[in-house]
Amino acid sequence: MRDQETQVPFLDDELDATTGDYELSERQALRRVPGLSTELTDVTEVEYRQLRLERVVLVGVWTEGTQTDAENSLTELAALAETAGSQVLEGLIQRRTRPDPATYIGRGKVDDLGSVVFSAGADTVICDGELSPSQLRNLEQRTKVKVVDRTALILDIFAQHAKSKEGRAQVELAQLEYLLPRLRGWGETLSRQTGGSGRGGGAGGGVGVRGPGETKLETDRRRIRHRIARLRREIKAMRTVRETKRARRTRNAVPAVAIAGYTNAGKSSLLNRLTGAGVLVEDALFATLDPTTRRSTTADGRVYTLSDTVGFVRHLPHQIVEAFRSTLEEVAEADLVVHVVDGAHPDPQEQVRAVREVLGEVGADRLPELLVVNKTDAADEETLLHLKRLWPEAIFVSAHRGSGIDDLRAAIEQRLPRPAVELRVVLPYERGDLVARLHRQGEVLSTAHLPEGTMLHVRVNEALAAELIEYVDATQAVRTAR
Repeated sequence: MRDQETQVPFLDDELDATTGDYELSERQALRRVPGLSTELTDVTEVEYRQLRLERVVLVGVWTEGTQTDAENSLTELAALAETAGSQVLEGLIQRRTRPDPATYIGRGKVDDLGSVVFSAGADTVICDGELSPSQLRNLEQRTKVKVVDRTALILDIFAQHAKSKEGRAQVELAQLEYLLPRLRGWGETLSRQTGGSGRGGGAGGGVGVRGPGETKLETDRRRIRHRIARLRREIKAMRTVRETKRARRTRNAVPAVAIAGYTNAGKSSLLNRLTGAGVLVEDALFATLDPTTRRSTTADGRVYTLSDTVGFVRHLPHQIVEAFRSTLEEVAEADLVVHVVDGAHPDPQEQVRAVREVLGEVGADRLPELLVVNKTDAADEETLLHLKRLWPEAIFVSAHRGSGIDDLRAAIEQRLPRPAVELRVVLPYERGDLVARLHRQGEVLSTAHLPEGTMLHVRVNEALAAELIEYVDATQAVRTAR
């Protein structure tokens, strides 16, 4: 007979996270989260689905924060599942001080989960956390369906969206590092390939195949380790290419602006608005994995670059952060981070916290940050007023409608680093190449045409100032700009 905890029915009542008035069994019961089902409402849509979508049940353990925080996390998991191509049938949350080390949810609740899976006709359970190998195995054995954790789900989405050679290599590396400790097999696939002493019937493999042997599991692990080592070498080589391009931009004194933010916050839409880049824009999580860099020009003629980067998410798997470190270092090497926030999201403050946490892991938290609240057309007035009080320095825009883009462009230009040296030069008319270079790499404050050449009042970097020293106007002294 099962213990008393397993006989508790599913609760639809609202649980108050701030009180402890419920019985222990009620507080720990699995509770349905409404509004997460994505079943097809029109059967005519089925013919357009070329692949059979997995039918999934979501399970979360609420260990800290408020009930709203727990439901927001499960809602985000539902969006991730939909992005991966699944139908969400149910969403369940259990209140616990910590996940069960053996089964993630309470051991008595696993049978209840199995009943929900059976009645809903689900073929997959997705857990809102990273499961250990034993938790995965125990849940699969007791629910009789495939069990996936949040990390594996995110890695699956990354694998679907990676397009470039570097992106595919980074995703594969992250997947293999996640898979390595979780390798397991069933039945005869893990039988010993060779080995045995040769004594006794069936103890060994027979003549010519006796020895210490190697299991199928050990063979798979060895192959994965070799593949991981090869991918790391390839990514290191690609990183060298990226650093070379970055060094060329630095040598030419071109300021770099990185657009970072939560996944689906509208980073690619902003890049398109600011530069006309034509980057794929999709209402899906992690639609952009491969960074895109475009050139832009300030109102006074200075050139700078804008880079769209991979989106972040709460509890971003550490395998992803490590595998994409070379890409994320584009953010760390920028002169300015444009941090995009989804103003229509239920919890934009949590988005900002999660993004800043990842930026800190790659050393980008020391950089100047321009906070941009996007999707103002989809947010209500009360929310926008609250965010304006919370972040008074932020820029509020709508990339969809184009409102606030001019203010954003001006704010970026104002925060770009200015060249360090200010001077006046007189360039002969045959040195039009230098005039063009000054407009491209420096800041031209004024221009005048004299009989002997073009006189320019400019701000330039120290390297370019050294090249111009012979053209410095004799009546003006070179000085460092403040």
